Amino acid sequence: MSPRLLALDTTSEFGSIAISEGDRVIEEVAIESSDGFGHVLFDEILRLLKRHDFALKDLDGFAAAAGPGSFTGVRVGLTAIKGLAEANERKAVAVSNLQALAYFGSRRLRATVLDARRGEIYGAVYDSSLNLVADEVVIAFDAWLEGLAALPREELELITSGFDASKSGYPVIQAPRALAGAVARIAAGRFQQGCAQDPAEIEANYVRRSDAELLWRDPRLATPTAKS
Repeated sequence: MSPRLLALDTTSEFGSIAISEGDRVIEEVAIESSDGFGHVLFDEILRLLKRHDFALKDLDGFAAAAGPGSFTGVRVGLTAIKGLAEANERKAVAVSNLQALAYFGSRRLRATVLDARRGEIYGAVYDSSLNLVADEVVIAFDAWLEGLAALPREELELITSGFDASKSGYPVIQAPRALAGAVARIAAGRFQQGCAQDPAEIEANYVRRSDAELLWRDPRLATPTAKS
């Protein structure tokens, strides 16, 4: 039986929600909110469900993009699906944004990249079955490209969303901003494989720790306060 899922992506200002059955996305809705999604997300979910005459109890599970992305945005999406899954006694799946990008590729090797700011990117390599080939990392773009040189060039493409990778020398696919549909399809496969989790077990995929966590672990990393 194909699971009916609600999937969310709130990891950047270009968010999205989707309902799917198996690998078929029933509807995907893009949501743009520069000041976060906490105040709009549940209203959007209820409107989406109402359009298709679904109630939360009609869903078999929940999924969310788990990052990398905005630390606050990642927490909003994961907190939402954890709460919904627990309240409805369902399981949940967290999907890496980098894996979701790989869904939009066409070659055997799919190098996915997102802007991590501070002169760095989040990058990974997946195969056509969306299995991880090279670990997710945060690194300078040029250094990451050097690592890709060890892979068969004719089988490799870059997939991104909003990042300018045109100077990489590889074919570049610009994926849609809305990733919830891809998240839903990947999550459906995990549900069918019995890999969905108890919502309490779902974790964020930050790749890089937040500044707050780094400073908590090592106060020496704090920026010195200017003296008067």
